[in-house]
Amino acid sequence: MRVIQAFRFELAPSREARIALAKHVGAARFAYNWGLTRCLEAKERGKQIPSAVNLHKDWNKWKRENAPWWVEVSKCAPQEAFRDLERAVRNWRQGRANFPRVKRKKALADNKARLTGHIRVTPRHVQLPRIGKVRTKERTDKLLELLQSEKARILSATISREADRWFVSLTCEVERPDPEPREVQGPEDVVGIDVGLKAFAVLSDGTRIEAPKPLEKALRLLKRRSKQLSRKQKRTVFSRNYEKAVLRLARLHRRIRNIRQDFLHKVTTELATAKPVLVVEDLNVRGLARNGSLSRAMLDVGWGAFRRMLEYKYAWYGAVLLIAPRNFPSTKRCSGCGWVGPALPLSQRVFHCEACGLEVDRDLNAACNLSAYGLTHLTGPTGSSPGSDACGDPSGGGTAREGRSTSYGSMKQEAARHEFHLSGGRTVK
Repeated sequence: MRVIQAFRFELAPSREARIALAKHVGAARFAYNWGLTRCLEAKERGKQIPSAVNLHKDWNKWKRENAPWWVEVSKCAPQEAFRDLERAVRNWRQGRANFPRVKRKKALADNKARLTGHIRVTPRHVQLPRIGKVRTKERTDKLLELLQSEKARILSATISREADRWFVSLTCEVERPDPEPREVQGPEDVVGIDVGLKAFAVLSDGTRIEAPKPLEKALRLLKRRSKQLSRKQKRTVFSRNYEKAVLRLARLHRRIRNIRQDFLHKVTTELATAKPVLVVEDLNVRGLARNGSLSRAMLDVGWGAFRRMLEYKYAWYGAVLLIAPRNFPSTKRCSGCGWVGPALPLSQRVFHCEACGLEVDRDLNAACNLSAYGLTHLTGPTGSSPGSDACGDPSGGGTAREGRSTSYGSMKQEAARHEFHLSGGRTVK
């Protein structure tokens, strides 16, 4: 199967290359804001918002008289910026995001530029349009081997600046071997996972995964460095203390982000390789993050990125990822008898069943309910057999977006009565 995969390398640019990289990033940001201004004007007048093609045509006329520096950068930088703007406007129209905002130089996410065209990779260099060869801090042998064997094709290169370091992310179309269906030996291979704040995740087999919480641990230092920055004087002739304080704060933000990303990648890869069937809950992360007292803790653990990584990694490794619907009462349902009680406050960490008297940790109880939901979904009349995509893709693993809406009265007993279909045709009763 062919997938879109990115290979990210840190650059070690020379002084000339660093200036060229900064020019391309600045040109992309300027073109994006230039196009956004015209989109806002069209919106206020009630006219149709211009597309990326129209913006690029107007830009080619405007830049010759007002932007003499355009000859120093590749045409791809503003062209791809207009495409990003068009995509942001489309997301706003479809209700997935707010209207695009102005990009700022000091914002970490706004210091990026995407380039297309002739991009080459050597063992220690990446050649970019109009920038030339830029040395990488690590070898590119893995990507180079795929390119030489014609198993990968470079689509674009995204250059980005994080504090005082430069990175390039090469988006490639990679030919990966079709994943073999994962053999499920029994109901114990269907694992439910419940994410939370007390522990990052609790699995139905009793495994607890603790989150590093990098923002919480570095919050005191973050406040101190932010206060130091606010006390510095901007653009003084005899001092560069303001720029130094900005760099110290940006480095700390980069370190927090790297710790979180490293943890999420390791956890999702381990789950995708070890658990043939995983059942997660469809959480409204954006809605939950509106809680003022818990928003920082929720965003620190990265639930949204965790779900996104699980989806594509489970497809890569031929496993099955089931998504329980949002209305599934995983927390307030008893995993022993199926009794459904009232909603539990966050301060109540132990679930108590008034029907059978079961007392269990609330996160473990939710994970067991998700596991039972997965068993019911797989063994029901409309369920998907393990090793095939529940969405209908026969190529291997995949993601089931929604499951059956049935009465889950005693799900474990119901699942035990069903025959558990294995990929080899054997059954477990």
